[in-house]
Amino acid sequence: MKALVFEEKLSLQDVPVPNPLPGEALVKVRMAGICKTDVEIVRGYMSFRGVPGHEFVGTVERSSDSHQVGVRVVGEINAGCGECSFCRKGLERHCRHRTVLGILGRDGAMAEYLTLPASNLLAVPPDLPDEKAVFTEPLAASLEILEQVKIQPDHRVAVIGDGKLGLLICMVLRLTGCDLVLVGKHPEKMKFFTDIQGSAIPLDSFCAGDDRFDVVVEASGHPSGWELAVSRVKPRGIIVLKSTYHGSLNFNPAALVIDEITVVGSRCGQFGPALRLMESGLVDPTPLISGIFPMDLAEEAFRESQEPGNFKILLKMGDD
Repeated sequence: MKALVFEEKLSLQDVPVPNPLPGEALVKVRMAGICKTDVEIVRGYMSFRGVPGHEFVGTVERSSDSHQVGVRVVGEINAGCGECSFCRKGLERHCRHRTVLGILGRDGAMAEYLTLPASNLLAVPPDLPDEKAVFTEPLAASLEILEQVKIQPDHRVAVIGDGKLGLLICMVLRLTGCDLVLVGKHPEKMKFFTDIQGSAIPLDSFCAGDDRFDVVVEASGHPSGWELAVSRVKPRGIIVLKSTYHGSLNFNPAALVIDEITVVGSRCGQFGPALRLMESGLVDPTPLISGIFPMDLAEEAFRESQEPGNFKILLKMGDD
């Protein structure tokens, strides 16, 4: 099968079709998304080697659960051991022995086939096209904020970062009715949010101001976003960290102590609510698609995903 493989560099290769372990399923990938985490992986994040990619929609070809065969699915990306206290509580994403699709110890979705535990797979509603279903993972990650933090309609909320994840987070958080502003440095990306009646402010103007916010979501993908978040959150406010990047972060925690700031790390979310949100039409992520590339052009697609003016770049496998 064809796969985009990261070793010392990223390249399209012919590799064997993976064999699912007991309890797993073999999924034929229909479409995969390229996200900022994938870009950070080729810069050294998590020291990952293999096939990247964790956003996908596919069709089950083999499974330990025979009812899944032929079903179009998305998949939770964390595969836990199934035996530890976290797994028994349904928190496989925090299992110390987990593998993570395309990120940690498990080849990912930028290939014609992948494997995941059968229990990780969720059927895609029939009326939800692949172009929407492929957004399930990042949309679930956006919804995770509302599982962790109670955002009320009278809260002032700032989302730092006008990339794909930042925009999805804004599309979700605006459903709470809060006073929400997107902070970014790309006019064309901020325009996307203002075109759907959102509020956006250029980064330079935001830095020059002194407004404080009840909740600040850091989704810039850059260490400077953390410093900005600390400077703009209210005393006793909440900072939600969504960025993942290769490298270290140096900071003085004094401001957090003095202002009694709560810091919430936020990663993966539940896929079921994300699918329902798209099925209901409350969130439509498809305007974020900047291009769809065939697998033969996967290397070009990866380069395009890093162009400043682009949103989401997708890989399409096959002709169906």
